[in-house]
Amino acid sequence: MTIIPNEKEATAVATELPHTDSLSFTEKDGKDEIDGKQRVDVESLSVTDEDVGSTIIQKDEDVAVEVISAEDDPELPAFTFRAVFLGIGLSAFTSVLSTIYTFKPQNATVSQLFCLIIAYVLGTAMHSVMPSTGFWRYLNPGPFNIKEHTVIVIMASTASAVAIAMEIIAALDLFYNIKLNAAIAIFQIFASQMIGYGIAGLLQTFLVYPTYAFYPNYISVVNLLQSLHFGGVLNHKKRRYFWIVFAAIFFWEWIPQYPFPLLTAISVICLADNGRHKFVRNLFGAGSSNEGIGLFSFSTSWTLISQGTPLVWPWRTQFNSFLGIAIGYLTLTLAYYSNAFDGRNLVWMSTALFDSEGGSYNQTAILTPENTVDQSKLATVGLPRYTTTYVISQMCYNFGLGAAIVHVFLWHWSDLKQAFGGMRFLKSSQDIDDPHYQQMKKYKEVPQWWYLLLFVASLAIGIGCSYNHGEWLLPAWSVILFTFISSVLAVCLGFIAATTGFQIQIKHAMHILSAFVHPGKPVAVMYVNLYGNSTAYQTLAMLQDLKLGQYTKIPPRITFAAQLAGSIIGSIFNYTMMISIVSNNREALIDPIGTRIWSGWIIQGYNSSSVAMGALGKELFAYGKPYYLIAFAIFIGLIFPVPFWVVHKLARKDSLLARGAEYIITPVVALYVGWLPYSVNGQWWSCLVIGYMSQVWARSHRPKWFKKYNYLTSAALDGGSQVILFILSFAVFGASGNAIDFPNWWGNPANLSVDRCALTD
Repeated sequence: MTIIPNEKEATAVATELPHTDSLSFTEKDGKDEIDGKQRVDVESLSVTDEDVGSTIIQKDEDVAVEVISAEDDPELPAFTFRAVFLGIGLSAFTSVLSTIYTFKPQNATVSQLFCLIIAYVLGTAMHSVMPSTGFWRYLNPGPFNIKEHTVIVIMASTASAVAIAMEIIAALDLFYNIKLNAAIAIFQIFASQMIGYGIAGLLQTFLVYPTYAFYPNYISVVNLLQSLHFGGVLNHKKRRYFWIVFAAIFFWEWIPQYPFPLLTAISVICLADNGRHKFVRNLFGAGSSNEGIGLFSFSTSWTLISQGTPLVWPWRTQFNSFLGIAIGYLTLTLAYYSNAFDGRNLVWMSTALFDSEGGSYNQTAILTPENTVDQSKLATVGLPRYTTTYVISQMCYNFGLGAAIVHVFLWHWSDLKQAFGGMRFLKSSQDIDDPHYQQMKKYKEVPQWWYLLLFVASLAIGIGCSYNHGEWLLPAWSVILFTFISSVLAVCLGFIAATTGFQIQIKHAMHILSAFVHPGKPVAVMYVNLYGNSTAYQTLAMLQDLKLGQYTKIPPRITFAAQLAGSIIGSIFNYTMMISIVSNNREALIDPIGTRIWSGWIIQGYNSSSVAMGALGKELFAYGKPYYLIAFAIFIGLIFPVPFWVVHKLARKDSLLARGAEYIITPVVALYVGWLPYSVNGQWWSCLVIGYMSQVWARSHRPKWFKKYNYLTSAALDGGSQVILFILSFAVFGASGNAIDFPNWWGNPANLSVDRCALTD
């Protein structure tokens, strides 16, 4: 693709749009003169329709070079007053919003696109309003540019990634009445994040620099950033297209979310049944929290549809996820109605613990004041029970983890050898043939010892904060042990995330392992998540932001500072908002079903696992006990990729059999078999249709449209729906303290679930 700067054309575009980044230099902005040297002025790149090729993208990772430009202007300032001011403000804002979503029945998150759009509006406004002469030119150095914009996004998105530490602290408060000192809690949140960041920095050779590590979820983010800031006729069209789609979804999304919730899960079968049969609700229902698994249910709410990322994930990833869901429909239904794991008399879906009669399990009745098991009390109360669907789900998560480890070693051994051979990953400068990485070599790299120092310091802080009121919530040796285990797993999980967009969850596996390491100690088992689970999770999050910095050519040391700042701000606001929500909605958060406004399903999952596995691991998960398959699922999952790899090796090269075996990603399939027993599920069939139309039909039959608009469409839909959901959360959904329910009518029934299936039990 040839891109030729065209000053006249870019200036013409700038007069048509309120866009400050094309080459529309006024007396206010001044004109750059860099010692007479030629440079690429990305703000005035004149990109036209003809510059976009009509060749079909063959390899998934090629979108990183076909959709995203590798051009860079090293003179653009990244660390500015605007970047610092807006970065701090949006970090506080998004961390509060993401904490609110943690306690919602919908599995929603704060999209980076949401951060990006707000930053763009505020950044361009600051440039337009603030003076730029005299002293002010240091505060307003010119048009709001792509680099300072990206710095703001990295800060805000880092802050918005809800720390697992915050969720654990909430669970300790809700279920154990253990209230940590505010300073200890905040430092604990920050330390658990920074351990992951230290590891991420050391893995850049393998999981950031190469082209194969393209992080599909970030293509739409970078595509939008370049469309907003690069000049030319095509980018003018793309900006106009973006704002049209953004406005359309903004004005639509409030309808299914508030007055007409039936549109979040349209099921013809539920409409026909009208709440008469629980079987219909369990299999076909999907609109209310923990209602059903949503067979043939379609959604018109992009907030839900975006959970499947149908416009972004490669079709291979989506195909494997839908294959897993299809198997899940059959497996979950047969298991429940055949009374597998003795769960037929319990509710269909829940992550909570239940007693022998099907009521909520009174965990405090079996624990001593030191939160260990009292055997005499246990004999009276009895063992807790899981719902059948939750048992299957935990098994599948562990299947997926075992499969992920073997999958990476079998299919990508050569990449592992290249990255780690001779301790190559410890070298800051690498010889990697990636156009984006080659552009980054002009900037000072962050020395690897910075990441090592950050890792060691954060680990020390984490160990110190694990000591509370004279006792260890988790012993120091255990902190080190589980940090090491999680660091090793992060290599395999990071590779899958970088190449497919999908993240494997390891929390159930960590619960199992911690139950054997800390038998009879539920608090310690829960606290292991800070290091066994959070370390890997934060490593993946930080790796993605490092890749974003590479895509947009942010100097590495500025990316480093932005991530640190975002984590500090996020830690403070994560904690303060969590305390407010837990204090004001305690009963709803403890209830196994929750309400349509508030739900503690995420926190309940940690609690039920800590009690069942920590206090009663031997009674429930040892071989021959009721749920021993959950523990052994990790080892069973190790076998899953082997048959497909063997078939691929033995079959004739390029045969249908060989290509089919290679196409299957067993960890994704395994995990999605158990993906459905949570929250709401009305979106998956819509994801199937949209994903096929985007990643199969448009990519192969409309390649130019696909390159120009597919990822921009995803960005616009995500951004518009996130903005309106934020407004609704505070206006009517109770985030401000008082919920305002919409009057009941046929599309918002009072005595049925929202899709008109039977109410949940």
